[in-house]
Amino acid sequence: MDEKVWSGRFHEPVSELVKQYTASITFDQRLAQCDIQGSLAHAQMLQQAGVLSVEDLSAIKAGMQEILQEIAAGKVEWSVDLEDVHMNVERLLTQKVGDAGKRLHTGRSRNDQVATDIRLWLREEIDRVVVLIRDLQSALVDLADKNAEVVMPGFTHMQVAQPVSFGHHMLAYVEMLGRDGERMLDCRHRVNRMPLGAAALAGTTFPIKREMTAQLLGFEAICQNSLDAVSDRDFAIEFTAAASILMMHLSRLSEELIYWMSPRFGFIDIADRFCTGSSIMPQKKNPDVPELVRGKSARVVGHLMGLITLMKSQPLAYNKDNQEDKEPLFDTVDTLVDTLRIYADMMRGVSVKPENMRAAVLEGFATATDLADYLVKKGLPFRDSHEVVARAVRLAEEQQQELSELSLDVLQSFSSLIDEDVYQVLSPEGSLNARNHVGGTAPAQVRAQVARWREYLQSV
Repeated sequence: MDEKVWSGRFHEPVSELVKQYTASITFDQRLAQCDIQGSLAHAQMLQQAGVLSVEDLSAIKAGMQEILQEIAAGKVEWSVDLEDVHMNVERLLTQKVGDAGKRLHTGRSRNDQVATDIRLWLREEIDRVVVLIRDLQSALVDLADKNAEVVMPGFTHMQVAQPVSFGHHMLAYVEMLGRDGERMLDCRHRVNRMPLGAAALAGTTFPIKREMTAQLLGFEAICQNSLDAVSDRDFAIEFTAAASILMMHLSRLSEELIYWMSPRFGFIDIADRFCTGSSIMPQKKNPDVPELVRGKSARVVGHLMGLITLMKSQPLAYNKDNQEDKEPLFDTVDTLVDTLRIYADMMRGVSVKPENMRAAVLEGFATATDLADYLVKKGLPFRDSHEVVARAVRLAEEQQQELSELSLDVLQSFSSLIDEDVYQVLSPEGSLNARNHVGGTAPAQVRAQVARWREYLQSV
């Protein structure tokens, strides 16, 4: 059995139950490469500071390279007795290079070591998430381009409100995802600050060169207070908050895909490879992927609440509580990455049913506002035109007709300002084309936004 590095203080060994309860190696082993990366930079700095010899540095580099190869080959047996990834790597190194491995821990603690490892790991994951966000945006932009002129009902309060382009609707999510990407990159700046050198909580008596270590590891800045450096996990909370907002956006789109695919709407179909059937009802085609995304959004939000609660009552500096930061953070990243990957593929497998969308537009008096605007342009005050159109809608509803199906004589009975050109206004396509300004739903504006996004996505 491996002896603990701190066992000299104690009169009896840790119980097997406590070992299992307190060990983190089962999940933090994924930090091994980042841990080795940080250790190599730390060793190089210690040699420059005169703390390590050239020979020790050379031995550490060679030993770490062997360990990396063994990890990649799946040959490393992680030990629960050694608690965590840091002690496992240190023991492997010491077995290979002897005293040089023991000297590596000079001037640092597991407290600043783990804080550094998490930041190195999360920095890379943020970069991967941003790439996946852009891929999903590209899929949505392509879908928008193909459907710039497809008319669908826009909803408020889940009631038919006004006609919009299906392409315009897709671009709304492209904008949301754009802000999600911005949040991730902004968060990355605060993740990319180096705790190493804070040691346990108060710094170290050795002549370390933190600026050198930060440069070697590609950090933008150094954590300026040793207590703060080892004790806070606000960067992980911030990332999980950004991830929660992103998952919320995908959950909203999932909700729409689910009811759009229902026969009650029949607006879209999702490719079979993203759906499942029923064990008892042979006609069913269930949108399992968007349903599960909707469910997994709750999982990520739950991790955010867990991390906030984890930190809220901790006194400075490091506490064992912080071992609980990794599993929710790891699962948030895994969930986000998997969701973004499958979502981009799924959106490329969405087919649109324009006839059903247009028929739905004609069922809900979606061009009523266009008629009100028409009367305003003829000189009628908006409040008066609102009243005129409301009465026209009431009659159309009673007669089970659309506004465009009312005769000119009937429409003129509500206002003498109405003329034959009103029917162009009352058509769904006329409604779309009339909103030809930046941010509007006109097909020309949709194509302009598609071009803008494609130029941006190709440039980043």
